[in-house]
Amino acid sequence: MDLRIFTEPQQGATYDTLLTVAKATEDLGFDAFFRSDHYLRMGSVDGLPGPTDAWITLAGLARETRRIRLGTLMTAGTFRLPGVLAIQVAQVDQMSGGRVELGLGAGWFEEEHKAYGIPFPKEKFARLEEQLAIVTGLWATEAGKTFDFHGTYYDLTESPALPKPAQAKVPVLIGGHGASRTPRLAAKYADEFNIPFASIEDSERQFGRVRAAAEEAGRGADALTYSNALVVCVGRDDQEVARRAAAIGRGVEELKANGLAGSPAEVVDKIGRYAEIGSRRIYLQVLDLDDLDHLELISAQVQSQLP
Repeated sequence: MDLRIFTEPQQGATYDTLLTVAKATEDLGFDAFFRSDHYLRMGSVDGLPGPTDAWITLAGLARETRRIRLGTLMTAGTFRLPGVLAIQVAQVDQMSGGRVELGLGAGWFEEEHKAYGIPFPKEKFARLEEQLAIVTGLWATEAGKTFDFHGTYYDLTESPALPKPAQAKVPVLIGGHGASRTPRLAAKYADEFNIPFASIEDSERQFGRVRAAAEEAGRGADALTYSNALVVCVGRDDQEVARRAAAIGRGVEELKANGLAGSPAEVVDKIGRYAEIGSRRIYLQVLDLDDLDHLELISAQVQSQLP
C-alpha cells in the first residue's frame, strides 16, 4: 500500500508552505506529493493569500525534490487546452527527471470559472474524452512524426508533438463516481483509477465497474492501479485527534465515518479494509499544512505498519 500526501492549496497556502510539505513528504518516506487544481476556496475559509497554479507549483517542486512522485488530483480539463497541457506536463516531467503523473478530470466547480473568467462549457465530459485522446496521443507520437486530431471540440493538424516527457509513459489518473462513462474512459486511457472520499462499500462497487470495463476493453482488470483519496486525521490519543479535527473544522465521528481518523491503530485497520477490496494506494488529504507533526506521526506509526 502506497501512501501519498494530497493537499488542497486553494484553501490557503503559499508556494513556500507547499514546498515545506513536499520536502517533509520526501524526508518522511511517503510515495508522492499531489495537489488539487483549483482557483477558488471552498467553504468558510478565507483562502489567503490566494490560489496557486498547480503546474507552476509542480514545476518548482520538480527542481526542489529528488525522489517523490508529483501530480494532480485532478487537473480540470476546462482550465487548459489539451495541446498546451501536454506541453506543460511534459516539461515538468523533464524538470523532475521523470516523476510526474497527470490526474485529469472534466472540471466541476462553476464558481471558480466565473471568478477568473474561465469558460465553463456544458459538454464537459465529451471534451474530456477528446482531451485525453490528444494529450496521450501527442506523447505517444514517434519523434519526427506528426500528430493530427479532428474532433468535435479540438482540431490539431500536423503537430510536431513536442516536447516529449522524460518517462516513456506518463501515468494518467482518472477518477470519479460515475457508473458508466467514467469506468469506460478509465478503461481506455487510465493507468490508475481513483475514487475520492468514498466508503469501502462504494469503492468496491466502483472498482468492480472499472475492472469490468477494462476486461471488456481487452486490457485486463489488473492493468490499472486502484486507489482512494481520503481525509486524514490521526492522533496519539483522543485529545490529539479532537484537536486536529477542530483545526480543520470537522467533527471526529464524521471524520471516522468518512475518512481515516483516530489512533494510528484505527487508521491502519481501516486502510487494511480498503486494501482488502483492491485499493493499492491511498491519497491522504492533509488539510492543516502547518501541522508537520501530523505527517511525522503518520509516517512513524501508520506507514511503518503497512505491508
